Amino acid sequence: MGIGLGILLLVLGAILAFAVEMNVSGIELSTIGYILMAAGALSLILSLVMNTQRTNTTHREVVDRHTDADVRRRDESL
Repeated sequence: MGIGLGILLLVLGAILAFAVEMNVSGIELSTIGYILMAAGALSLILSLVMNTQRTNTTHREVVDRHTDADVRRRDESL
């Protein structure tokens, strides 16, 4: 989801910064476009970093093994 969101923000920002020629009083659409593109780039970078950290994790399974002698010693102590 992070990569898709980053791409979406980049596309929307590029559209607002470079393709829209509207004038809205009090709002500069090209500045909003640049802000959205920066947020999209940051989102892409963070999602890629998080994905590489997730793939580098290792999982260990600990299995306790008991022999019959261990079980007998435990029963004798009770």
